[in-house]
Amino acid sequence: MSDEQSSGAVKAMDSTYSIRAEISREMVRLYKDQFGRGPTKARTEFAGPDVVVSTLEDTFTPAERKMAEMGESQRLRDTRTFFQHATEAEFCAVVERLLKRKVRAFVSGIDTDKDVSAEIFYLESAH
Repeated sequence: MSDEQSSGAVKAMDSTYSIRAEISREMVRLYKDQFGRGPTKARTEFAGPDVVVSTLEDTFTPAERKMAEMGESQRLRDTRTFFQHATEAEFCAVVERLLKRKVRAFVSGIDTDKDVSAEIFYLESAH
């Protein structure tokens, strides 16, 4: 591989990393705005050409932690899912703005025992 090809590959990797990092930062910001605190860990990956997965950890507020300790996992899941649905447009807008691609579907999930959330964005085909 020539230096020019290697440089192009590095730029492409840097660009992809930069976009993933920016999506993660925006997810943290949205969580902070929505729940009053942001996650302490956030990571965004592409799962193929048309799927983006943001994983967020340690997102619970003190009250939500207490709910989980009380065994109110379903109530906590329902509340979080309701809030996610209410602000779905803001989550999708971030991904659409940064990737310049339309989100065709959005799925939000949470493991209330481990305090791990996933925001999954299905993109329209780039073709």
